[in-house]
Amino acid sequence: MRFLGANALLPIAFGNKGMQGITDGRVLVVEYKGSHISGMSKEIEKGQVGKVWAERSQGHALFAMVFKNLNGMNVGQQLDAAIATP
Repeated sequence: MRFLGANALLPIAFGNKGMQGITDGRVLVVEYKGSHISGMSKEIEKGQVGKVWAERSQGHALFAMVFKNLNGMNVGQQLDAAIATP
């Protein structure tokens, strides 16, 4: 998979996603899911694909799959953690 720019579509269909520019110039793509489906194989695969997409961006993009509650972190905390990624 090659990063084709911030407007490039992810290779599989993502549902509730949002794309936002960050003040440092990076793009953040967010996929929001309810906590009850965090362990489903389909959702795990989406998270893996998003992670590879962001890694291939050479630092230009971030991907966060956030859940209502994940490991005791709310959505805001999960987003903060994603943005803190170098």
